[in-house]
Amino acid sequence: MLNGFEYIFLIMSRYEKGKEVLEAIQERSVEEIFEGLEDIAPDMSRFVVEFPYAEIYTREEVDLKTRELCTVAALTVLGTVPQLKDHINAALNVGNSPTEVVEIIMQMSAYCGFPKSINGVVAAKEVFKERNLI
Repeated sequence: MLNGFEYIFLIMSRYEKGKEVLEAIQERSVEEIFEGLEDIAPDMSRFVVEFPYAEIYTREEVDLKTRELCTVAALTVLGTVPQLKDHINAALNVGNSPTEVVEIIMQMSAYCGFPKSINGVVAAKEVFKERNLI
Protein backbone atom coordinates (compact mmCIF):
# COMPACT_ATOMS: atom_id res chain seq x y z
CA MET A 1 0.00 0.00 0.00
CA LEU A 2 1.25 3.48 -0.85
CA ASN A 3 1.97 5.95 1.91
CA GLY A 4 0.74 9.54 1.56
CA PHE A 5 3.96 10.83 -0.01
CA GLU A 6 4.13 7.97 -2.53
CA TYR A 7 0.50 8.51 -3.50
CA ILE A 8 1.02 12.26 -4.02
CA PHE A 9 4.15 11.55 -6.11
CA LEU A 10 2.22 9.02 -8.22
CA ILE A 11 -0.65 11.47 -8.81
CA MET A 12 1.74 14.32 -9.67
CA SER A 13 3.66 12.05 -12.02
CA ARG A 14 0.45 11.03 -13.80
CA TYR A 15 -0.64 14.64 -14.09
CA GLU A 16 2.73 15.81 -15.41
CA LYS A 17 2.91 12.92 -17.89
CA GLY A 18 -0.63 13.55 -19.12
CA LYS A 19 -0.08 17.29 -19.31
CA GLU A 20 3.02 16.81 -21.44
CA VAL A 21 1.15 14.56 -23.89
CA LEU A 22 -1.97 16.74 -24.05
CA GLU A 23 -0.05 19.95 -24.63
CA ALA A 24 2.12 18.32 -27.30
CA ILE A 25 -0.88 16.96 -29.19
CA GLN A 26 -3.09 20.03 -28.85
CA GLU A 27 -0.24 22.57 -29.14
CA ARG A 28 -1.93 24.60 -26.37
CA SER A 29 -1.56 24.75 -22.60
CA VAL A 30 -3.82 22.77 -20.27
CA GLU A 31 -4.97 26.09 -18.79
CA GLU A 32 -5.99 27.32 -22.23
CA ILE A 33 -7.78 24.08 -23.13
CA PHE A 34 -9.86 23.97 -19.95
CA GLU A 35 -10.33 27.73 -19.55
CA GLY A 36 -13.41 28.55 -17.51
CA LEU A 37 -13.80 25.17 -15.82
CA GLU A 38 -11.72 25.90 -12.72
CA ASP A 39 -14.40 27.96 -11.01
CA ILE A 40 -17.18 25.41 -11.49
CA ALA A 41 -15.41 22.02 -11.85
CA PRO A 42 -11.81 22.36 -10.66
CA ASP A 43 -11.10 18.62 -10.83
CA MET A 44 -12.39 18.14 -14.40
CA SER A 45 -9.15 19.11 -16.14
CA ARG A 46 -7.15 16.91 -13.77
CA PHE A 47 -9.41 13.93 -14.53
CA VAL A 48 -8.99 14.42 -18.28
CA VAL A 49 -5.24 14.95 -18.05
CA GLU A 50 -4.59 12.00 -15.74
CA PHE A 51 -6.78 9.35 -17.31
CA PRO A 52 -6.94 9.55 -21.10
CA TYR A 53 -3.69 11.40 -21.64
CA ALA A 54 -1.48 9.88 -18.93
CA GLU A 55 -2.90 6.35 -18.98
CA ILE A 56 -4.23 5.74 -22.51
CA TYR A 57 -2.45 8.04 -24.96
CA THR A 58 0.96 7.00 -23.59
CA ARG A 59 0.43 3.29 -24.29
CA GLU A 60 2.81 2.09 -26.99
CA GLU A 61 0.53 -0.43 -28.70
CA VAL A 62 -1.13 2.18 -30.96
CA ASP A 63 0.52 5.30 -32.38
CA LEU A 64 -0.81 8.82 -31.84
CA LYS A 65 -1.97 9.20 -35.45
CA THR A 66 -4.25 6.18 -35.06
CA ARG A 67 -5.42 7.23 -31.60
CA GLU A 68 -6.43 10.66 -32.86
CA LEU A 69 -8.31 9.23 -35.86
CA CYS A 70 -10.16 6.92 -33.47
CA THR A 71 -10.98 9.90 -31.27
CA VAL A 72 -12.23 11.88 -34.27
CA ALA A 73 -14.45 8.92 -35.19
CA ALA A 74 -15.83 8.59 -31.65
CA LEU A 75 -16.53 12.30 -31.25
CA THR A 76 -18.24 12.38 -34.65
CA VAL A 77 -20.54 9.57 -33.53
CA LEU A 78 -21.22 11.34 -30.23
CA GLY A 79 -21.91 14.64 -31.99
CA THR A 80 -19.67 16.64 -29.66
CA VAL A 81 -18.53 19.31 -32.10
CA PRO A 82 -16.37 21.50 -29.78
CA GLN A 83 -14.28 18.51 -28.70
CA LEU A 84 -14.32 17.14 -32.26
CA LYS A 85 -12.73 20.36 -33.53
CA ASP A 86 -10.02 20.11 -30.87
CA HIS A 87 -9.24 16.56 -31.92
CA ILE A 88 -9.34 17.34 -35.64
CA ASN A 89 -6.61 19.87 -34.85
CA ALA A 90 -4.78 17.24 -32.80
CA ALA A 91 -5.11 14.67 -35.61
CA LEU A 92 -3.47 17.13 -37.99
CA ASN A 93 -0.81 18.00 -35.40
CA VAL A 94 0.29 14.36 -35.12
CA GLY A 95 0.56 13.85 -38.87
CA ASN A 96 -2.85 12.92 -40.26
CA SER A 97 -3.85 14.58 -43.51
CA PRO A 98 -7.07 16.55 -44.01
CA THR A 99 -8.17 13.83 -46.45
CA GLU A 100 -7.72 11.11 -43.81
CA VAL A 101 -9.68 13.11 -41.25
CA VAL A 102 -12.59 13.75 -43.62
CA GLU A 103 -12.63 10.12 -44.76
CA ILE A 104 -12.94 8.88 -41.16
CA ILE A 105 -15.76 11.34 -40.47
CA MET A 106 -17.57 10.24 -43.64
CA GLN A 107 -17.18 6.58 -42.70
CA MET A 108 -19.01 7.29 -39.45
CA SER A 109 -22.18 8.17 -41.39
CA ALA A 110 -22.85 4.42 -41.60
CA TYR A 111 -22.85 4.21 -37.79
CA CYS A 112 -24.22 7.53 -36.56
CA GLY A 113 -26.25 8.82 -39.50
CA PHE A 114 -25.76 11.63 -41.94
CA PRO A 115 -26.65 14.59 -39.67
CA LYS A 116 -23.78 13.92 -37.25
CA SER A 117 -21.37 13.15 -40.09
CA ILE A 118 -22.34 16.33 -41.92
CA ASN A 119 -21.76 18.28 -38.69
CA GLY A 120 -18.37 16.58 -38.46
CA VAL A 121 -17.42 17.52 -42.01
CA VAL A 122 -18.51 21.11 -41.36
CA ALA A 123 -16.36 21.14 -38.19
CA ALA A 124 -13.41 19.79 -40.20
CA LYS A 125 -13.91 22.49 -42.83
CA GLU A 126 -13.85 25.17 -40.12
CA VAL A 127 -10.62 23.76 -38.67
CA PHE A 128 -9.03 23.50 -42.12
CA LYS A 129 -9.96 27.14 -42.87
CA GLU A 130 -8.50 28.30 -39.54
CA ARG A 131 -5.28 26.50 -40.44
CA ASN A 132 -5.28 27.83 -44.03
CA LEU A 133 -5.51 24.32 -45.43
CA ILE A 134 -8.40 25.21 -47.75
